[in-house]
Amino acid sequence: MKKRIPLLIGLILVTVLLAGCTEFNEPITSESEGFWNSYIVYPLSWLIIKIAELLGGSYGLSIIVVTILIRLLILPLMIKQTKSSKAMQAIQPEMQKLREKYSSKDQKTQQKLQQETMEMFQKHGVNPMAGCLPLFVQMPILIGFYHAISRTREIANHNFLWFDLGSPDPIYLLPVVAGITTFIQQKMMMAGQDMSANPTMATQMTMMLWLMPIMIVIFAINFPAALSLYWVVGNLFMIVQTYFIKGPDLKKTKEAQPAGGAKK
Repeated sequence: MKKRIPLLIGLILVTVLLAGCTEFNEPITSESEGFWNSYIVYPLSWLIIKIAELLGGSYGLSIIVVTILIRLLILPLMIKQTKSSKAMQAIQPEMQKLREKYSSKDQKTQQKLQQETMEMFQKHGVNPMAGCLPLFVQMPILIGFYHAISRTREIANHNFLWFDLGSPDPIYLLPVVAGITTFIQQKMMMAGQDMSANPTMATQMTMMLWLMPIMIVIFAINFPAALSLYWVVGNLFMIVQTYFIKGPDLKKTKEAQPAGGAKK
């Protein structure tokens, strides 16, 4: 049953997101019906419009401000997720020893492995679901903001800097910056993690490190520049956030490397 709970939560989340995606091309207004539109997409769209009015009609600046506000809102969740990830990483050597100790695939051995794994989690105060819950909470907010930008027709009629918000960036600068910042942000999140005990996971993470920025660039080239602006600002915020959360640990790792090399 414990294994099914994350699956059920994931299915519910996917259902909610797909419900929103079916109306992707429909303008969002106060008359839009449904939970997704009424309580997530329209309030975000309304916020973008109101802040643009306060900023002299600049929807570009409004997107930047609202993006930062959204990131600040989910910042506690991101900090919790990062701390949970670090805690799980710290006990990886012990988990590897347990897997080696109970390497047999028979049911009795696997039950013993699960039992001792849970005891180890309790011993170190680690909750394996703690890193997933923030992701489930923040995704509807971020996807809702994505929809709000795409479905707010007022945005398409304004320009910002050198581009029209409703059209793709004509010089492809924003898509390239979105891809580069995505790569940097992912690289910083991976820094300091020891994947030697799990080569398969290391390969998968390396693939995602390159695949995600490429996908972002391809999407951003074809999508309205307003969405590219949202990605760039969000990524820059995440880079700064990751630096302050993981910075001390990364600094210690770099300082320890020369000493380790000298000993060798």
